[in-house]
Amino acid sequence: QVQLVESGGGRIQAGGSLRLSCDAHGRSSNWYGMGWFRQAPGKEREFIGSIIYTGETLYEDSMEGRFSISRDNEKNIMYLQMNSLKPEDTAVYYCAAGPSGILTRSENEYIYWGLGTQVTVSS
Repeated sequence: QVQLVESGGGRIQAGGSLRLSCDAHGRSSNWYGMGWFRQAPGKEREFIGSIIYTGETLYEDSMEGRFSISRDNEKNIMYLQMNSLKPEDTAVYYCAAGPSGILTRSENEYIYWGLGTQVTVSS
């Protein structure tokens, strides 16, 4: 069992930056493939990016450039650095853990999910 806790969300003006954290607790949690997703009001949840133990990453095309994912395997924390934020980035941001060594966009591949953290970007 793995528990995921997101933090770092909040309200920010357009153009600003935020760094979200995802703390993973549980047995062998540092071996899981990890992902970030977000869900805006009235929209489906969308993939942002994924990272595996080696640090290799996969991003949704529209996210790459402004968003960057990293992880600290010793601390069992994954990060999402978000720059040049726009009002359309307003959403609940979720982290997820899935199979080891696999980079995937598919929600169905992820086993554990956090409760999410709200990010609100004002214009």
